[in-house]
Amino acid sequence: MGFFDKIFGSYSERQVKNIIPLIDKIDKLGPSMEALSEEELKGKTQEFKDRLANGETLDDILVEAFAVVREGARRILGMKHYREQLIGGIVLHQGRISEMKTGEGKTLVATLPAYLNALSGKGVHVITVNDYLAQRDKEWMGQLYEYLGLTTGVIVHGLTNDQRRDAYGADITYGTNNEFGFDYLRDNMVIYKEERVQRKLNYCIVDEVDSILIDEARTPLIISGAGDKSTDFYKIADFFVKRLKEEEHFTVDEKGHAVMLTDEGMHEAEKTFNVENYADAENMELQHYVTQGLKANYLMKKDKDYMVKNNEIIIVDEFTGRLMEGRRYSDGLHQAIEAKENVEVRRESKTLATITFQNYFRMYEKLSGMTGTAQTEEAEFREIYGLDVVIIPTHRPIARKDQKDLVYKTQRGKYNAIVEEIMETHKTGQPILVGTTSIEKSELISDLLKKKRVPHKVLNAKYHEQEAEIVSKAGQLGNITIATNMAGRGTDIKLGEGALEVGGLKIIGTERHESRRIDNQLRGRSGRQGDVGESRFYISLEDDLMRLFGSDKVMAIADKIGLDEDEAIENAMVTKTIENAQKKVEGNNFDIRKSLLGYDDVINQQREIIYKQRTEVLEGENLKDYIITMIKDIIETAVNVHLDSEDENYKEAIGTLLNYLEDIYLPKDEFDVEELFKLEPEEIEEKLIEVAMKLYEEKEASIGSEQMREIERVIMLKCVDSKWMDHIDNMDHLKQGIGLRAYKQQDPVQAYQMEGSNMFEEMIESIKLDTVKYLYHVRVQVEAPKREKVAEEAEAIHGEKEVKNKKQPIKHGPKIKRNDPCPCGSGKKFKNCCGSEAAN
Repeated sequence: MGFFDKIFGSYSERQVKNIIPLIDKIDKLGPSMEALSEEELKGKTQEFKDRLANGETLDDILVEAFAVVREGARRILGMKHYREQLIGGIVLHQGRISEMKTGEGKTLVATLPAYLNALSGKGVHVITVNDYLAQRDKEWMGQLYEYLGLTTGVIVHGLTNDQRRDAYGADITYGTNNEFGFDYLRDNMVIYKEERVQRKLNYCIVDEVDSILIDEARTPLIISGAGDKSTDFYKIADFFVKRLKEEEHFTVDEKGHAVMLTDEGMHEAEKTFNVENYADAENMELQHYVTQGLKANYLMKKDKDYMVKNNEIIIVDEFTGRLMEGRRYSDGLHQAIEAKENVEVRRESKTLATITFQNYFRMYEKLSGMTGTAQTEEAEFREIYGLDVVIIPTHRPIARKDQKDLVYKTQRGKYNAIVEEIMETHKTGQPILVGTTSIEKSELISDLLKKKRVPHKVLNAKYHEQEAEIVSKAGQLGNITIATNMAGRGTDIKLGEGALEVGGLKIIGTERHESRRIDNQLRGRSGRQGDVGESRFYISLEDDLMRLFGSDKVMAIADKIGLDEDEAIENAMVTKTIENAQKKVEGNNFDIRKSLLGYDDVINQQREIIYKQRTEVLEGENLKDYIITMIKDIIETAVNVHLDSEDENYKEAIGTLLNYLEDIYLPKDEFDVEELFKLEPEEIEEKLIEVAMKLYEEKEASIGSEQMREIERVIMLKCVDSKWMDHIDNMDHLKQGIGLRAYKQQDPVQAYQMEGSNMFEEMIESIKLDTVKYLYHVRVQVEAPKREKVAEEAEAIHGEKEVKNKKQPIKHGPKIKRNDPCPCGSGKKFKNCCGSEAAN
């Protein structure tokens, strides 16, 4: 592109040239805006809203709106936007990245597109890197917005849900990426739509966009909960089912992949676990443990379905016979197999919800960002987020001198040279900022300076307010500040009195970072708004970057000229080698992030489907037709799986089908097998659906339509949540082991996509089955329960929460008296064995 750029100017120059006519128009409106009274200027906001309501677009009113903000800022903040800041504001409004150097006033720039886009009434989010900056910017710029008649909010840690809802309801909301992301996840876990705090994601301005969308992109947001508390009950259930006899206590349905207890088996369970009626809805949790124990022992075959390897259960792929490292069976089946094989039953923290920043921010209708350093990562911004980077001209020419790197043979020689340079410079009073790549290196430099009794400050990034204060004073005469390169972003270093005369702020980089962007951030701390300044990086051939990625040629040059420890070389080829090494590392890191996104895109598509359906359930008043379709689907699938009239065991298959459906909805002995034997599968299906519909209508009549709809909605949501949580856990386990597929000439991301898709289909079927099962098992109470009570009951069905203020409490798992013999067979009393472990 170099030749092309020479003729036509760079991409950014061409973009800025296109924007200049708009800036001229805004400038022309200046005098007429200054002539407006307070009321007239404030009245512009309502005028703009009316014009938008009458069909005009944001672009139609951009020039006038920017002129209004500019005038408002002059009156309220005593700051008037420069032309360059107006250019930055337009680039942000267009949904792009404004690269603006440190000190160019990015906080003020954001007011222009924030005001314009807030006029639509759909909300604007301004994202900063920490709570301190979010609070500061909201209070500072909030004065301007409120003067012009708009509301502002801030989302910081520790707010209540009501406070969050109010803040998100404001026209412009400040906050951090973590808070916004977690609120999105929590909103998709609520039972009632009124509990949500966020609105639809409309327009977002990300400050320090490279830090948030690139540096933090590798770490997903995760909401975790405690894993199943009762892993011990898998062992107890395993001990119980191992004592049972096939046909007498249970039957195996291989087609339906199910094992059902017989009447005798249920009596045995009631005796063992001291419950009155095993089939009662209040014993759902106990049924879950026993069912999984039965499946593990009588359906899952060792060395066919799974293997025991290094004391772990590893699934065997039924199609290829390969081990599926990292994948786990869902719904407690894996724990049941672990109990069966007497390996450790793993208690994991359960991932309740998760999303990457990449996928969160891509959900906004319009996304934009600003930073001092984005151009080196432009390829990633374009490919992942569809954002291009426009470099905004500085208000004044940059007067900082960027000196060539000094390269030393050893780290010791380099650090000695740095300390000497600091001491020499300090004599003149010139302020110095020393940038390191780690806290460890900061402390090393600090120790060397202490030995020489040179006063200095080390930046501690734990406290944002102190960090901002230390950074802001780094430009005072005689100050020496040591900081990690990322620290203190968002705060300007203004030069103190007399600092300009001694050369401005001096930047010393103690080594090159693996990303050129981080080096540029450090350099950019000096020379703000045309101030003089200086920067230089000190490098040794022992630095990680040089050791791992540097060229042998550099070492050869050092050896050839017989470089001593305390001697340095300044060489254009060395500088080029360093830049190439950085490009190599940047490319590697981009590939890692891209690969992670490839995996996350798979679950993101599934998350979008689940959250969309969940929102429809949350907002929809009537699920009746959907529930009826689910009931019919389940019966149709069960008939298709079990029955074939040509089968010589047709009668036996009918009996198995009835057993299977009795577990879901069918009353015991509703049909006579002999009677159904004369019918074709289609006729049997009709009869089964007829009974299901009759029972459904009876339940609705006894509960009441309104209450039935509420129960359906809550049960459906709880089933979706429960299964989705299991699913993301299983997808995570799958991802951990999937990388090994590359050794088998299989694309790991493609394998993850295919297997993840199959697991998703299984989850959807499981949601349908559980929703219908719980709906038919839900008990009718005399008093119509309130909404909160319905939610509590649904949670209790899933064993998540005990229902309070109820005459008969929900039982959580098997009720064994403290002094009874422990069912695990140890010979000890329950309170001294598994009971004591469960209590812990």
